[in-house]
Amino acid sequence: MRRRHMHMSREAQDGLLKALQQLREELKTPTGFPAHVLEAAEAAKADLRLPDRDATDLPLFTIDPPTSMDLDQAMYLERRPGGGYRVHYAIADVAAFVKPGSPLDAEAHDRIETLYFPDLKVPLHPPSISEGPASLLPHQIVPALLWQHDLDADGNVTDSTVSRAKVRSQARLDYAGVQHDIDAGTAEEPVALLREIGRLREAVEAARGGISVNLPDQEVTLKDGTFRLSYVAALPVEGWNEQISLMTGMAAARIMLDSGTGILRTQQEQPDEHVVRRVHDIAKLLGIDWKPGVSYAALVDSLDPADQKHMAFLSEATAMLLKAEYTTFRDHHIPEHTVHAAIAAPYTHCTAPLRRLIDRYAGELCVAACADQAPPPWVLEALQCLPCDMARGKGKTADRRAVDLVEAAVLKNRVGEVFGGAIINTDAEDGKPKEGTVHLAEPAVMGRITSGSDLVLGADVQAKLTRADPLFSGKNKILFNAM
Repeated sequence: MRRRHMHMSREAQDGLLKALQQLREELKTPTGFPAHVLEAAEAAKADLRLPDRDATDLPLFTIDPPTSMDLDQAMYLERRPGGGYRVHYAIADVAAFVKPGSPLDAEAHDRIETLYFPDLKVPLHPPSISEGPASLLPHQIVPALLWQHDLDADGNVTDSTVSRAKVRSQARLDYAGVQHDIDAGTAEEPVALLREIGRLREAVEAARGGISVNLPDQEVTLKDGTFRLSYVAALPVEGWNEQISLMTGMAAARIMLDSGTGILRTQQEQPDEHVVRRVHDIAKLLGIDWKPGVSYAALVDSLDPADQKHMAFLSEATAMLLKAEYTTFRDHHIPEHTVHAAIAAPYTHCTAPLRRLIDRYAGELCVAACADQAPPPWVLEALQCLPCDMARGKGKTADRRAVDLVEAAVLKNRVGEVFGGAIINTDAEDGKPKEGTVHLAEPAVMGRITSGSDLVLGADVQAKLTRADPLFSGKNKILFNAM
C-alpha cells in the first residue's frame, strides 16, 4: 500500500506537541530515570559476568526498523544435514543486568513496558543498558538466552531448548532491505531461509487454526521536524520474522507446562453465542461468502485488507475477540485453560525482554527447566503478582491515544471539509446503527462518525469533518458527520 504523508502547519505541530505532553502527564509517564537508577545501571554494566558457554561463532543477524537500538532478538537459520531446519534464536539476557530487588528491577516494575510516542520513546530500562551492552547490536559480545529449534521438512518443531550463552551478532538488517534481497535472490542462505521457514510456519499455523490479521498500521513518524501519518501495509518478511517469535513463544509455553511452573498468554477460545451470530451477520451484510464448514481462521486468512469490505469485516470482527490475559501456575497445578485462541496453541511472551517486563521471567523459567533445575526463587516470588503488574501497562493506551492526537492535528485546519471514506464498524446492535468508525482513503485517518440515518457497514460515505482538536478533553478528538 502506498505511503500517504500529510504535512501539518507549524501551529498544528505545536498543538500536537503540547497535547502529547499532556497525554504523558495524564498517563503519569516518566520521561527520564532517577539518578539512583542510572547509577545502578552503570554498576550493573561494571559487574556483568558473561556466560561460560561461548556461541560467538554463530553468525547471528538482527532484523529491526533501521533506527532501533534496543534489539531483543537475533537469529541464524540453517538446513539440517538429515533434512529439515535448525533455528538459532538469541534473546537479550536482561536478567544479567537487572537483579531482583535492585533499583533497576523496581523501576521496571513501575514502568511495565516501553512506551512509544510520535516524538519520543519511554524505555523500560535505562538506554545505557537497553541500547548498549544488553542489546544484540552487531560486533559486541553480550549475554543472551540462546534458543535452538529443530524443525522437520514441513516446518513442524521436533525439539526446542534454551540456555545461557555469550553471543556476537554479525549483521544488523532491516525489513525493507531483507525483503528486497530475498525477492531479488541476492540474500545469503541464512537470510533467504527466513522466507522458506516462515512460509512453512504460516502453513502450520493455518493447519492448527491460528489467526493472523494483517490490517494496515497507522504509522506516525517525525521527520525533519514534521509529523506524518500514513497507512503502512506489513511486508511479508515481517510476518516470517513474527513466525520465528511465535514459534519460540509456543515452545516456551510447552516447556513451562511440562515443567509445571510458568506464565502463559491465554485467550478463551469461544466468545458467547451472541458474538458468534454477530460475526456471521457482519459477513453476510458485507457480501462475504462464508461457506459452511469454513473456520473463522480460514476465512480471515482468505481476506484482503486492501478490499474495503474485507477491511470492514476484519476491523469489526477482531474487535469482538475476547481479550488475552496472563495466566500463571506452579507446582504442576496446571490451569484449566492454557490456550491462546488466536494462536490456537499454548503461548507465552518471552522474546522482547528489553521492552516488556514479563518476558524476563518467562525466559528464566525456561532456562531453568531446560537445565533440569528448580525455578529461581525470585521468579517464584513474583509469579502470582505478574498478571496484575502487566495489567498496569499503558502501551496500548499510549499507542491509540497518540494516533488519535496526530489524526486531530493533521485535520485541525480542515474542519468543514468533506472526505470520502468507508464505514468499517458500527456501534448499535439493533441493526440500525447511527454511530461508528469511518476509514478515510486520504489522509490516513480513522475517526468517529455520526449520522441521522442508519450507517451501513462497508458502505462508501461522504464524511464532513465537524471537529479536529488534539487538545479536546473529551473522548472523540475527531468527529465526522455522514452527509
